[in-house]
Amino acid sequence: MQAIIDGFLKFQREAFPTRSALFKQLATTQNPATLFVTCSDSRVVPELLTQQEPGDLFVIRNAGNIVPSYGPEPGGVSATVEYAVAVLGVRDIVICGHSDCGAMTAISTCKCLDHLPAVANWLRHAESAKVINAARHHASAEARLDALVRENVIAQLANLKTHPSVALALEQGRLNLHGWVYDIESGSIVALDGSTGRFVSLAEQPQACALSTQPPQVA
Repeated sequence: MQAIIDGFLKFQREAFPTRSALFKQLATTQNPATLFVTCSDSRVVPELLTQQEPGDLFVIRNAGNIVPSYGPEPGGVSATVEYAVAVLGVRDIVICGHSDCGAMTAISTCKCLDHLPAVANWLRHAESAKVINAARHHASAEARLDALVRENVIAQLANLKTHPSVALALEQGRLNLHGWVYDIESGSIVALDGSTGRFVSLAEQPQACALSTQPPQVA
């Protein structure tokens, strides 16, 4: 804890003064262009890996970078998605999984979670990814996990599209969806190319997008 407090003191002493104008601007308003949904894992730092400043990203973090399908009793994730799209008017949503994900490892290895009932209940929102991945052949346990991480990103993008605010923004051509997987060891990202259904290197194909929308054509 002392390291965290020392970090705050260093922030006040060194980092804050160099960005004082930015923080003054952000004191009463925010205008993030992107909603970034990722895992709670301590090794994933959205602002660091995307090199964004305060105010640039609206972030949701939870175990497994999960977005539950919209339902009769929407929870905190649903409320945050709705606010980001309907109020803040974000133009892009990124679902970002990552390598060595603990949540996906628990699913991939069929680990008993009886002692973690809340976690088990939460991970049911990744059930479709689990079923699809289990039906495929994998060369190794590592390959099975890597494939599940990607399949879960696809599943959460599908869940995201059940949210009314997202569906409307997509219909009106004012929202793009992105599916990423971040590799912790290499620092690389692969992105879902919606036109092929394959994950490609984001460094090599920076325009790769899971779903890019255009304004609907008027009949």
